[in-house]
Amino acid sequence: MKSDQLKDKIIAALEDVKGRQITALDVRKLTGMTDFMVIATGTSNRQVKALAGNVMDELRKEGLRPLGTEGEPAAEWILVDFGDVVVHVMLPETRAFYDLEGLWSDAARPTESGSD
Repeated sequence: MKSDQLKDKIIAALEDVKGRQITALDVRKLTGMTDFMVIATGTSNRQVKALAGNVMDELRKEGLRPLGTEGEPAAEWILVDFGDVVVHVMLPETRAFYDLEGLWSDAARPTESGSD
């Protein structure tokens, strides 16, 4: 599956569980490690887990499994690595503190969705 398609499937899975402030950063011109970073906010630890879980469940249906995950026990920031797309699901405070969009401000933003 192409990275653009993978990104779109991840965004759809996040929207299905009411992810907020979903942003996709196109980092292909900035790093060779991944093509896209998808960032989403959950309103609680439970929703952060549900968002990351739904992404993994929906992509598993496509025969895809993550290369790795981090942060599931605390669920303040869960990272799900699909190689070409890395997913970051965070609580609002964690997202504001780490400001990934600011760190990757040179990245193109092909997608932003979800309510504030």
